[in-house]
Amino acid sequence: MTEETKKYTLSEAFVALNEKTSKNFKESLDISINLGIDASKSDQNVRGASNLPHGNGKSFKVAVFAEGDEAAQAKEAGADKIGMEELADEIKSGSMDFDVVIATPDTMKIVSPLGQILGPKGLMPNPKSETVTKDILNTVKNAKSGQIRYKSDKQGIIHARIGQIGYTEEQLKDNLEAFLSDVKKAKPPSAKGIYISKVTLSSTMGKGFEIDTAQLNF
Repeated sequence: MTEETKKYTLSEAFVALNEKTSKNFKESLDISINLGIDASKSDQNVRGASNLPHGNGKSFKVAVFAEGDEAAQAKEAGADKIGMEELADEIKSGSMDFDVVIATPDTMKIVSPLGQILGPKGLMPNPKSETVTKDILNTVKNAKSGQIRYKSDKQGIIHARIGQIGYTEEQLKDNLEAFLSDVKKAKPPSAKGIYISKVTLSSTMGKGFEIDTAQLNF
């Protein structure tokens, strides 16, 4: 078995990733999940949100479309930007200094026209990723604490950051199992055969290590 085809235990991958890390900055730990879906079919696209037990090492800036009580909830939860038409105008002008956009259902009349701007950046609010919601308080809190949103790409692969160099092996294992569990629950009913076919861990500057998922609980 060559190094390219070998499957690594999480412990082996953890050691290898930490050995090859850069000393100049703290690299992220990223996951790629190859799914057994037909990515050309819209009913097999996979998307959702996952609350990682230990966050992913990144601070998230959150923008919220809301007014009244929901705007007050967003402020209480720590949202970085809250608004309606004025927030939409900022986005139209190219000002998008945030990582997550959340909207209440009744603000979508303002948000929907922004789809061509927010969509390509993966920022468009969507009920499936829990970013169109009436529960603004908890949704903003989750986003600020490191909840990640994921979506399968045109090749049927999900890419996400699930930690950073400096995490313990136990923290990485907890995050990995939680994320895989959420992706598993999001399996489209029409997808046939093996759903999670390959899981690869890598760091920002390092190579990828295919993980033997048989030893994980998800």
